[in-house]
Amino acid sequence: MNSIFKLIRPQQWLKNVFVFIPMFFGGSLLDPSDIRASALTFLAYCFTASSVYCFNDINDLEADRRHPVKCRRPLASGALSVRAAWLLMLLMLALAAAMSALVGDAAHVMKVGGVLAFYYVMNLCYCAKLKQYAILDVCIVAFGFVLRVLAGGFATDIALSKWLVLMTFLLTLFLSFAKRRDDVVRMNETGEPPRKNTIRYNLTFINQAITVTAAVTLVCYIMYTVSPEVTARFNSDMLYLTSVFVLLGLLRYMQITVVDKKSGDPTKMMLHDRFTQLVVLAWALTFLLLIYVFK
Repeated sequence: MNSIFKLIRPQQWLKNVFVFIPMFFGGSLLDPSDIRASALTFLAYCFTASSVYCFNDINDLEADRRHPVKCRRPLASGALSVRAAWLLMLLMLALAAAMSALVGDAAHVMKVGGVLAFYYVMNLCYCAKLKQYAILDVCIVAFGFVLRVLAGGFATDIALSKWLVLMTFLLTLFLSFAKRRDDVVRMNETGEPPRKNTIRYNLTFINQAITVTAAVTLVCYIMYTVSPEVTARFNSDMLYLTSVFVLLGLLRYMQITVVDKKSGDPTKMMLHDRFTQLVVLAWALTFLLLIYVFK
């Protein structure tokens, strides 16, 4: 059972909380129907992602066996058979389809299912070939998070701000570049690239890319908080105050990336770094107070 959990990686399901972003920013956190639709979409994305993880480990089996860390994965170590991985992949996909079918009426199911199907095919292509191309790889990862947000919006009928979509792409692009920096550091230390495309990155390029994406993300967030449609929707012109927490969060992650050199797993960092957790909590509480209490 432990090997199965390692293969489907439930700890990575944290990424799918992006599905709840439309509901959070849309001010409908107390709407039971939106909560239900978002929760089902979240589960559908979790199972879809797990199916992709199964395919990825099947596809990378030989490379993982030669990797100093990935050789401990269930398939590479021999703890699970390839046949079991294929069956688990199909089971996860079936569960994802079942969850998406319960999201709402036929129109909602078609929209959410369409986004999930596109996400699934895109990621299968990413695992099979596209992740070998530098820059394209991080853009696909970032776009995958945009699709999560779109699915959450379709499930709840909440219109997405253009700033929200841009912020999602830029923030996850920033995190993806930070993760690639960890690969470059490892390549410089061992002489072996962890990924085929790592040789197309170096620390100078990665550092500049991280700085640019962090700066543009912060500007985009500030533009969102002061945009006329947002201030009118929430009846508050104080949302810009939450930008302080966004800045602190970005600086902390850059510190972890550049100083501590521990940006290889953003999900693991979020689960263990207390400073980041406090900043995210403070941002969320401040935002909630401004849109639900002090509006």
